Amino acid sequence: MDTITMTAPHVADSTFRTWPQDEPQRTAPGGPQYGPQDDFLLPPPNPAHRLRSPLDPRDLRRLDLNAALTAAGIAPSPGDRDAIEQLSALPYSVHEALHRWLTR
Repeated sequence: MDTITMTAPHVADSTFRTWPQDEPQRTAPGGPQYGPQDDFLLPPPNPAHRLRSPLDPRDLRRLDLNAALTAAGIAPSPGDRDAIEQLSALPYSVHEALHRWLTR
């Protein structure tokens, strides 16, 4: 049985060529030219096309509260877990108020 050894091209190898930054790039021969200045960002996702979450609303509120606290510069400590659990059990309107207060 023959053994095949594959190696990646070395940068100093004259056969290995990177694309020059000042030369336009083509997608296909005769196709449109794109350069480094072109940007092809995707549009933002449509919330209506999202899949329903398999998480319980209480779990979603807990995750959201942890994220809001962290974004506000308040890193929850391990001892805060019970308090966050109890806050997550409160109605959604209370959760909205907490989130609003933390994100101002």
